[in-house]
Amino acid sequence: MKYGMNLLLWTGELNDDLIPVLESLKKMGYDGVELPIFNTELDYAAWGKRLDDLGLERTAVTVRNVEDNPISPDPAVRAAGVAGTKKVLDCCAAVGAQTLVGPYHSALGHFSGAGPTADEWKWGVDSMRQVAEHAGQTNVMLAVEALNRFETYLLNTHADSAKFVREVDHPNCRMMYDTFHANIEEKSIAGAIRSCVDVLTHVHISENDRSTPGAGNVRWAENFDTLHEVGYDGWMVVEAFGLALPELAAATKIWRRMFDSELQLSEDALKFMQGEVNKRR
Repeated sequence: MKYGMNLLLWTGELNDDLIPVLESLKKMGYDGVELPIFNTELDYAAWGKRLDDLGLERTAVTVRNVEDNPISPDPAVRAAGVAGTKKVLDCCAAVGAQTLVGPYHSALGHFSGAGPTADEWKWGVDSMRQVAEHAGQTNVMLAVEALNRFETYLLNTHADSAKFVREVDHPNCRMMYDTFHANIEEKSIAGAIRSCVDVLTHVHISENDRSTPGAGNVRWAENFDTLHEVGYDGWMVVEAFGLALPELAAATKIWRRMFDSELQLSEDALKFMQGEVNKRR
């Protein structure tokens, strides 16, 4: 198992102020960090060197928005979505990120007022297949993320994601499992994980209130029991959100502080994950 920390707890963009945080995460025992890639103009090759020097591996996360929605009825907008994610994949290659996670299958926070149409599903699969071809060229694995119904409408369950990536049918397109979204949408945690095991490549560990994993109401025993049962042994990345970024707090609907400090949350989360994994060995 590899343990990672999503840097969205601190920032939406890599910057020099993060260096002490990165050093602390390495000292705690994290194997790597999940990098937000929204600004594609940074010197990601230089950041790759800095992270290598710190001994931190990396994955990455990105999103798509209304102006570059891969399931838009407008072909130009869909093309912009494909181009945008391809550019992020180039950044991943430059920084040495192994996997790109996130809801880049459709526009985050945009709703039609109904569920996905057959056309939207087809456009999504077609767009992702083009992205997957580029992922293969850049040697990055796609990990498509389902979100709960309050954040998107194309993929809401992990069975949805599994069906989607199976239709994309490309070796560089897989999916991820997220404990926060599963806690909202899934009727069976074990069933959700078992439904996607053949295409599962990444796991987010996230509490029901987005704060310290292990301190809330997620069905942790069922999650860790089933991940152990299916033999999952990839990245397990903490995804928590706070108030450090006003724009992110607004997007994630975080209005109150729910932990002592970001680094304390990180330390407690790592101990929690390691403890749960180790007691099932």
